Amino acid sequence: MPATKIVTTDDKQLRDAVQRQIEWEPEITSKDISVSVHDHIVSLTGFVRGYMEKLAAEKAAKRVYGVKAVANDIEIKLGIEKSDPEIARDAVEALQRSYSVPDTQIKLMVKDGQIVLEGTVDWHYQRQAAETAVRDLAGVRGVSNRIDVKARVAPQDVRTKIEEALRRSAEVDARRVVVSTHDGTVELSGNVRSWFEKEEAAAAAWAAPGVTRVENNIHVMP
Repeated sequence: MPATKIVTTDDKQLRDAVQRQIEWEPEITSKDISVSVHDHIVSLTGFVRGYMEKLAAEKAAKRVYGVKAVANDIEIKLGIEKSDPEIARDAVEALQRSYSVPDTQIKLMVKDGQIVLEGTVDWHYQRQAAETAVRDLAGVRGVSNRIDVKARVAPQDVRTKIEEALRRSAEVDARRVVVSTHDGTVELSGNVRSWFEKEEAAAAAWAAPGVTRVENNIHVMP
């Protein structure tokens, strides 16, 4: 027989905190989201009406102090059904409207409401802007961002810029983060006090010119 999971008092308190944080977020309107916690790992289940709301629930859970990881198994029940060609048309128009997106360098495919983005851009913010432009469209069930970022800077320069950015950040204790670089890939290791701090460290790494990939191996140790 499988071992029974024991829910500790800490887990119960963390579950309640995550539930309250989700209820606090104005962009989350669903009342059908369930939260469970085991060993500081949060599992989200239930239903929402759009992809953005699913992402918002995950982001809310990650904001809570003590959360080490989030498994987002929330399902999407769309309020508006659209065909794949309709979603593709809307997505192309959304990319064209965004000033931050070099739309001529990006291709997209849509299958069963899932958008796949491909292409190559110069900066990570352009990659993120493309995803942001399409993920809130009606009918979208998910976005897979396969856009690549060109590597244009020497590894040592990248490492120096990231370490400087971490030291400037009010949200990250740079002393607890170790940065290594190789061929455009940045590896972050060490330990921080919250999931939010872990993601802020990754954001600082992505902001450096020439970064094509970030491996965030930082451990969350509240």
